[in-house]
Amino acid sequence: MEQPQLSRRISLLQATAINMTDMVGIGPFVVLSVVAKTMHGPWFLYAWIAGAVLSLTDAMIWSELGASFPQAGGSYNFLKEGFGPRTGKLMSFLFVWQTMIQAPLVIASAAIGFAQYTGYLIPLGFAGSKLVSGSVVVLIVFLLYRKIETIGKISVLLWVGVLITMVWIISGGITHGNFLEPVKRMNEGLELNYAFAAALGFASVKTVYSYLGYYNVCHLGAEIKQPEKNIPRSMFISIIGIAILYLCMNISVASVLPLEQIEKSEFVVSEFIQALAGPVAATIATVLILWVAFASVFSATLGYSRIPYAAAKDGAFFSIFARVHPTKHFPHISLLFLGAVAFIFSLLFKIQEVISAILAMRILIQFIAQAVGLLLLHKRKGKRFFSWRMPFYPLPVLLAIAIWICIFISTGAPMMLAGAGVTIAGTIVYYLKNRLIKR
Repeated sequence: MEQPQLSRRISLLQATAINMTDMVGIGPFVVLSVVAKTMHGPWFLYAWIAGAVLSLTDAMIWSELGASFPQAGGSYNFLKEGFGPRTGKLMSFLFVWQTMIQAPLVIASAAIGFAQYTGYLIPLGFAGSKLVSGSVVVLIVFLLYRKIETIGKISVLLWVGVLITMVWIISGGITHGNFLEPVKRMNEGLELNYAFAAALGFASVKTVYSYLGYYNVCHLGAEIKQPEKNIPRSMFISIIGIAILYLCMNISVASVLPLEQIEKSEFVVSEFIQALAGPVAATIATVLILWVAFASVFSATLGYSRIPYAAAKDGAFFSIFARVHPTKHFPHISLLFLGAVAFIFSLLFKIQEVISAILAMRILIQFIAQAVGLLLLHKRKGKRFFSWRMPFYPLPVLLAIAIWICIFISTGAPMMLAGAGVTIAGTIVYYLKNRLIKR
């Protein structure tokens, strides 16, 4: 019996919706206060601009690779192709290795953030918070256990909720009358020195986390219509749209709440709406924020479930992950495994603990190594090989590598060691596995 295959059913609209719902998760709502506290001044908006610049630069790398290799698994294929037959196998294995850890962390972080904001509505306590976060993961897996065209429609519905939430927050600041005041004051007292650079680096760790997901469409490459056009388009539309929304949201909040309150608040957006329209409106806003968080977990889990599938189908990972549901045509074993691990992580960690860990684990292999792989691929194949070509090559690639190195350092020594440790451990497992196979 022939194994069922993935089918190209996701349109540009649906791909953009999947990206944007992944990007606008609970991240901007839970890190807004942390970024303001880290920068400790009206210039905290620069951290959100820095996140957008890095995302746009890095998206050029993903666009060249995603349009040229539109297959399930995204970076797994990009690393394999970029580093060639021998080293490529190691690099792609390392990507899957770290994905099996960091993907559930990403899913869990959104679920934990969901539980945090639920605390504004209902006092949960420790046990209640963990019950909520674990239940979110279970519900997400249940909703994803269906055909991709149905998932595409669900993504658009969730995306509409995301846009409604963001528009309400932004319009509240605009109608309040002081919307542009934070922009006018963003250079007030600013000194371009080491202290500012260090604060910007630490704050950018949080803002970059809030932008992550612009490349989610690449993991679904085998299911995108006209991938050579729609993969790059969906990424750039997503990043530009989200950057505008993030900046406007931060400006709106800062135009109403004093900076001191923003820095200390755990529910800053809910408090912002309460200051404008009262407790009932704040409750409704919090429900919409929970909608956004839920949508993000949905989208992220969808993309990540394709990575172990792609590796297993290629013979580089456990074969059980290559199984596709006989009637719904999606990698159900991969989905169930990542969901199970994410469920466990959602019970173990706090939101701020996982943000830096997520970036530290991903930067070395998924971002820096992938960029190096693109340089190697250009050298072997030439620029005409690529279905989409970035402007000013290779400057965006070199700039992205430099910025990712700075972000990696800003995660802090413990997280840097953890990220390097995961990579070293994966390398050891890879060579041990190959040695056992040869025997």
